[in-house]
Amino acid sequence: MSEAFVTRRKRKPMSEINVVPYIDVMLVLLIIFMVTSGLLAQGVEVELPQGEAAPLSEDKPTPLVASVDKDGIYYLSEDGKPDKPMSVVDLTVAVAAHMQMNKDTPVVVRGDKSVEYGKVVNLMVLLQGAGVPSVGLMTEPPES
Repeated sequence: MSEAFVTRRKRKPMSEINVVPYIDVMLVLLIIFMVTSGLLAQGVEVELPQGEAAPLSEDKPTPLVASVDKDGIYYLSEDGKPDKPMSVVDLTVAVAAHMQMNKDTPVVVRGDKSVEYGKVVNLMVLLQGAGVPSVGLMTEPPES
């Protein structure tokens, strides 16, 4: 008879929203945005040597800019896009591919004034090996 008197409780629907999964997703997105925001640097900090030089003419296409910073890291900027750090092999391949498609693109080397001279020369040799016929050197106008 005890089984007949067992009462069953009716379950009420839970009216609370479990926000724990949403907090997890939000924290993951926050971490992703924090990491990628540091990678979106718009340029390389390079202190150019000063010297008198004529600017590039306006009728030529946007130059390909190969840079070396004070730590000796190589960068490449194509078509005015932000500089990207590159290994020696990646830089050579990217420049060779660009020069295959755009043979008349001027190439400019932008070297920090405190970098070893050998790093700038090495960059110029890499560019020559990638099929660049001539290389210009970027400078800052002298202070008056």
